[in-house]
Amino acid sequence: MLVSYQWLKEYVDISDLTAEETAEKLTRGGVEVDLLHPRSEGLDHIVVGFVEECEQHPNADKLRICQVNTGSETAQIICGAPNVAAGQKVAVAKPGAVLPGGMKIKKAKLRGEASEGMICSLQELGIEQKLVAKEFMDGIYVFPEDAEVGADAVNELGLRDTVLELDLTPNRSDCLSMIGIAYEMAALLDRGVQLPDASFTAASESAANKVSVRVDVPEDNPYYSAKVIKEVTIGPSPLWMQNRLTAAGIRPINNVVDITNYVLIEYGQPLHAFDLDRFGSESIVVRRAQEEETITTLDEEVRTLSSEHMVITNGEEPTALAGVMGGAFSEVQEDTTAILLEAAYFTPARVRKTSKDTGLRSESSIRFEKGIDQNRVEEASARAAYLLERYAGGKVLDGTVEEDHRVQEKHVMTTDTNRVNQLLGMDITQDDIVSIFRRLRLHTEVDGENIAVEASTRRPDLRIEEDLIEEVARLYGYDYIPTTLPHGTTTPGGLSTEQKDRRTIRRFLETSGLHEAITYSLTSPDRVKRFLLSDVPGTVDVSLPMSEERSTMRTSLIPHLLDTVQYNRNRQINDTALFELGSVFIGEESSLSRQPEEKKVLAGAVTGLWDVHLWQGEKKKTDFFVVKGILEGLFKEVGIGDQALFAPSRHNDLHPGRSADVSINGRTFGFIGQVHPNVEKEWGIKETYVFQLDLDILLSADKEPTSYATLPRYPSISRDIALVVGEDVAAGEVKQVIEEAGGELLKQVTLFDVYEGENLEVGKKSLAFSLVYLDPERTLTDEEVTKTHEHVLAELTDKVQAVLRQ
Repeated sequence: MLVSYQWLKEYVDISDLTAEETAEKLTRGGVEVDLLHPRSEGLDHIVVGFVEECEQHPNADKLRICQVNTGSETAQIICGAPNVAAGQKVAVAKPGAVLPGGMKIKKAKLRGEASEGMICSLQELGIEQKLVAKEFMDGIYVFPEDAEVGADAVNELGLRDTVLELDLTPNRSDCLSMIGIAYEMAALLDRGVQLPDASFTAASESAANKVSVRVDVPEDNPYYSAKVIKEVTIGPSPLWMQNRLTAAGIRPINNVVDITNYVLIEYGQPLHAFDLDRFGSESIVVRRAQEEETITTLDEEVRTLSSEHMVITNGEEPTALAGVMGGAFSEVQEDTTAILLEAAYFTPARVRKTSKDTGLRSESSIRFEKGIDQNRVEEASARAAYLLERYAGGKVLDGTVEEDHRVQEKHVMTTDTNRVNQLLGMDITQDDIVSIFRRLRLHTEVDGENIAVEASTRRPDLRIEEDLIEEVARLYGYDYIPTTLPHGTTTPGGLSTEQKDRRTIRRFLETSGLHEAITYSLTSPDRVKRFLLSDVPGTVDVSLPMSEERSTMRTSLIPHLLDTVQYNRNRQINDTALFELGSVFIGEESSLSRQPEEKKVLAGAVTGLWDVHLWQGEKKKTDFFVVKGILEGLFKEVGIGDQALFAPSRHNDLHPGRSADVSINGRTFGFIGQVHPNVEKEWGIKETYVFQLDLDILLSADKEPTSYATLPRYPSISRDIALVVGEDVAAGEVKQVIEEAGGELLKQVTLFDVYEGENLEVGKKSLAFSLVYLDPERTLTDEEVTKTHEHVLAELTDKVQAVLRQ
């Protein structure tokens, strides 16, 4: 909502406040002023000039030499506007003026002829192109004949003003009008409101003899009225009205349309003017549209309607979309002489439905959707009739043709002084509370401590006791709410175990070089079966999806991470390392009514170079073991250390020879591997490695207790062994046998070589381990180490059929 400061002063006395102070008052009162737009900032030395002569420039086809009387002198000005002509009153920027955008006006020569100023268009004076009347859109602005030569043109155009841009909350529909803002300022300042003149002289002829009204859907249209105004002369509206409409963000069109728009902004009541002769009937019928019925709206678009939409008709065909936009064939035109003025109350839901389905959103529909004051419809209609009589020469026929189904029910809210002070933490007297309700123009009755307040149709947001208490806080002043500490016992805050673990995971992965990603929880049906942790009995579809690509709840985090890898690669970022902590959603095949199971999951995707040392000329490419090492470090960080085991596996979307399942205590909770080359081609990415883990299983595993050991004072003894085992024997299984057999003396086991090829039997492979023996209390002898080492070899032969490689 755009509010002109100068216009607002007509309804409430704020002459003692600047525009900035007015904005401050409104904001502190709960009606936030987002921005201030000074309309005349820097505009000086601009006057109304009279073009006495206008001749063709001798050296330029598109330029004219004008002799312009500026009140104090006659200056020669070169002008290129196509509509400049002798006898016009125009806006002249004299030498020394600075126009919006920084253009400085000075004496100059144009094609050899002197020019002492500039004849300005409205756009050059800072008015947006979309707000300029059509006749002046491609040329200079021409003042009405009664404009005074030499007067301040900025003042004549109403630009000595500041516009307040309000950021209204949806419940404050009452502030979508100048009078609504005036009531707000009057309540804040405890001052009166001056309502505009709505008196007119009714003709002896009755409007009921010209039109009739029938409402077939009173539940959607509780009130509809029509006035008839004859002998109308179409022309420009008065300059002051055009200026105010421009300040409100509305382009002037003609006097009739401008008056309906003016009352719209003034009262917040949408009106519509039909050309009575073009309307096509004397019968006005409000009904639901028929299926596939069409209407051509004022924007010249053909709209196809349904039975969910409401239309105004002439008894047969639609002439307007109720509350949204009028029809093209009955619009007011230059030859219009009789007006059918509509003023109605349409229910918000019906207007919203029509507006949304047709893609039309207008100043009228915005107000109907949020709710207007249904008791002010007649007053707004009378105001428009007064303006049409005065500025369009109209003759208002006697009476209003209407159909009224409004239900007038009183809604009373009660509160008391103790309750108000209890919720606000203040000590406000009952007199002050009652005074606030009086300033809000709410009928109030006091019975002891109880205060009964009758709701106003002007304020539909006031429905419950808490709404009243909020009004007390607003008008008494939020600044007076005291700062207090909580009473009673308090408990210190802290993180839950799960929160601590998630932070540990996030911190470790970030310090390892991965970046956290946050992706959509919605995916497409063709990706919902990709990269699954386990079988999914059913998926969860969205009832009203944004698009096909966002129609199903995700069952894996990896597809969207691959989308991110692809997005980066398309922008020449080839080295990407990402992780995401998020949820997947598992549905049940047998029941669509139950809520899906939500699982917490950790996933990652790494591609490109992992490490680069340009000085040494070294490049480390991401491979399976880089990602496996990240996970092994993560497992140690969260306290499960060597409990997590990796075992070869096959997944449809992963490389068959470079993937593994991750398990703990025999329970698989994730996987790791290279994306299958065919899948990489599908996504348009290069070699990429991914992992995905079930966080619930990972974080619920028994943590290894943290233990500390003194630094060894005695030397260790190392033994290396190369074992030949079957190619299907996992290195982890062999390592586990070694650790169990080595007992307390064996402190470290490291796999440092895997070999398959020549000099080995078919179906065999060689695994080389380094074993470190140590006793922290004494120096080990060769005999003790040999005895333990031989036991290790015996256990390997017995349990995995390992043979020492010769």
